[in-house]
Amino acid sequence: QLQLVESGGGLVQPGGSLRLSCAASGFTLDRYAIVWFRQAPGKEREGVSCISSSGGSTKYADSVKGRFTISRDNAKNTVYLQMNSLKPEDTAVYYCAAGFLAMCVEYTSYEYDYWGQGTQVTVSS
Repeated sequence: QLQLVESGGGLVQPGGSLRLSCAASGFTLDRYAIVWFRQAPGKEREGVSCISSSGGSTKYADSVKGRFTISRDNAKNTVYLQMNSLKPEDTAVYYCAAGFLAMCVEYTSYEYDYWGQGTQVTVSS
């Protein structure tokens, strides 16, 4: 079964940290650019961060620059999103998506090949 599985979400206080993981099964990620999206209640889905297939290029939404770091370990077939200095407005369901691309593109300009089921991140005191 070809799928992406996210993990690592949870409840954290403002200023705290979480690390999300996106693991692939049934296929290898090393030829895929990976994007993290999020969707908060009542809001549209937004692209948060992207990493190229090699890991050599990354991009971030302005709202998370300097706080979030995307990385990948192709040997483990996993991509990570380290989230620091979390704010209540980061509360959302976070999804990872894989696109058969070498480089990152505009978040909404591509129909991604695989999606995970999402993991809830709640930032609240």
